[in-house]
Amino acid sequence: MADWVRSRIRTIPDYPKTGIMFRDITTLLADPLGFRKAVDELVQRYAGVRIDKVAGIESRGFILGGAVAHQISTGFVPIRKPGKLPYETIGVDYELEYGLDRLEMHVDAVAEGDKVLVVDDLIATGGTAEAAIKLIRQAGGTVIAACFIIDLPDLGGSGRVRDMGVDVITLCDFEGE
Repeated sequence: MADWVRSRIRTIPDYPKTGIMFRDITTLLADPLGFRKAVDELVQRYAGVRIDKVAGIESRGFILGGAVAHQISTGFVPIRKPGKLPYETIGVDYELEYGLDRLEMHVDAVAEGDKVLVVDDLIATGGTAEAAIKLIRQAGGTVIAACFIIDLPDLGGSGRVRDMGVDVITLCDFEGE
């Protein structure tokens, strides 16, 4: 499956800066069979497991997370950058290589005891995923897993999330950044 998924992902050299190989999932999403198979793979590992919410991380996590939530008939929670949500929010600050950023969600998006599946397109250093997990835990939810199409294992993010006690699911990996 990994080779099949990897073959449907476009690589754009030197984007957004020189030396970065950007892994573009829009080609996978544009392929009806590819999109369906990717969502099915993310979902099947948790068939029969209680999942109360799927949390998608801005922005490609919205596309995948919405599809996963639909597939398992549960609610969807958008986790966004600051100032993007219209209602009262809670947030978590996290470090980037060049400063700080923040993720937010509505205060009532996750209830105490909710079982939450986190979804995004790619895990690199794991900072964004770690912040999303902290945010869900702050609200009283339990993160049962974090799912990604792509892992960049050389950057250590999957291990960072596993060190938080969260199962990590990825469909393929790419070497480097």
